[in-house]
Amino acid sequence: MAKRKGISPVIATVIIVAVTIAVAIAVAFWMTGIVGLFTAAEKVEFVTLYATPKTGGWELTAIVRNVGTTSTSIDSIFINGVLAATVSGTTATSQTSTLKCLNSITISGNNPMTPGQNATVTISLKAGDCGVFQAQSGVSIEVKFHTTGGKEYPKLTVLP
Repeated sequence: MAKRKGISPVIATVIIVAVTIAVAIAVAFWMTGIVGLFTAAEKVEFVTLYATPKTGGWELTAIVRNVGTTSTSIDSIFINGVLAATVSGTTATSQTSTLKCLNSITISGNNPMTPGQNATVTISLKAGDCGVFQAQSGVSIEVKFHTTGGKEYPKLTVLP
């Protein structure tokens, strides 16, 4: 009768370790894919914000870019802490009753913004009493965008 032999314990250990490593790598790749779904981040950055003098007031121009990993939209605009407009798509409904010096707000570009896209917001202000501040040369103006993700992005400029 022939003697039967099995594999040596060293070879068996090597095979078990190799299979364990292969399974661990597969689980790691699978978890990375799942984690990526839950870690989408919203982030909007101001490319620029500047004020240009116009007859009887100023025009503020803000260009923002979505540098996050998920789409987002601007849903409200605040000027010096006062609600200036509510936004739906590229339509801004100005709140001239709370901000008396506000002429108009227009949005061009993309809103909602997918990652990498820009939106341009143009705000026209009249000189004089705004209700909570005076619009005049040398005054700091804080423009703050609130997004559908619940975050706020402020930027400050000075009226020339």
